[in-house]
Amino acid sequence: MSASNSSASNTATGRDGTSLGVACGVGAGALWGLVFLAPELAHTFSPLQLTVGRYLSYGLIAAVLLAPRWRRLLPRIGRREWLSLMWLSLAGNTVYYILLASAVQIGGIAMTSLVIGFLPVAVTIIGSRDHGAVPLGRLAPSLALCIAGAVCIGWQAIAAPASGSVTAQLAGLACAIGALVSWTGYAVGNSRCLGRLGEVSVHDWNLLTGVVTGAQNLLLLPVLLLVPTAANGAREWATFAGVSLGSAVLASMGGNALWNRMSRLLPLTMVGQMILFETLFALVYGFAWEQRLPTVLEAGAFVLLALSVMSCIAGHRKPAVGAAAG
Repeated sequence: MSASNSSASNTATGRDGTSLGVACGVGAGALWGLVFLAPELAHTFSPLQLTVGRYLSYGLIAAVLLAPRWRRLLPRIGRREWLSLMWLSLAGNTVYYILLASAVQIGGIAMTSLVIGFLPVAVTIIGSRDHGAVPLGRLAPSLALCIAGAVCIGWQAIAAPASGSVTAQLAGLACAIGALVSWTGYAVGNSRCLGRLGEVSVHDWNLLTGVVTGAQNLLLLPVLLLVPTAANGAREWATFAGVSLGSAVLASMGGNALWNRMSRLLPLTMVGQMILFETLFALVYGFAWEQRLPTVLEAGAFVLLALSVMSCIAGHRKPAVGAAAG
């Protein structure tokens, strides 16, 4: 009797953890989707300027919040963790955002969303090799729906490029693919780091990531002085400051915190699927910015991507052990 009660309790806990993890994934996607708008809101600034502005703000806020706990936290972070923070900050923040902002400014939000929409496929395939992961065969329907949705999202952008220049479109596509590769490496590496760092909270890990990212972007300041930039007035600089601070607080602080929390609650194969929400919210924000409704293809993509996430969740659902025993 007690064993049965224990099993029921564990099942309930597992379901609650999955539900909370999915909720965190939705929240992270809603906040991260805003970064697709940033290059449009501050279009007179280069991707490098947008990146440095965002991550210097992120690093400063993180350092202030981390200062009171620094002495207590420092002994828990070894050489391996510092190296992980360095490459994760570079891949998941600095390099990723430079490439993403470039892709949005050159090729548009739709084309960029298409490529980034394949993140779940890449992460899920890599995660399927982890010990105890759900077999890839059980995730096949989810992956198929994901691919179909991503194709629908970008079909119009590919069939009718926003830019008449083929060279520009290829450059934008290359930047988007680079962002895909960079963030795939971050998603996998960050999830595995959090899995082995039981003594470090997801909040502290997020703040440490912010401090390291801010330090990396300090090194980019001399580069900005060497790169020619457009002449901007006080209004443009005010917009740039607002976009930088908003991206730091909402996407980097809020979005990363929710994502790290989710990464500890869900397996890596399911973590990959949660990235779909960033694509969905990015498109919603894009429609609002352009003041239009989605086309038939875009609406179809919403349905396919939503079904992909639901199918993935169903694939991770374990059958009740005692159900057949009666």
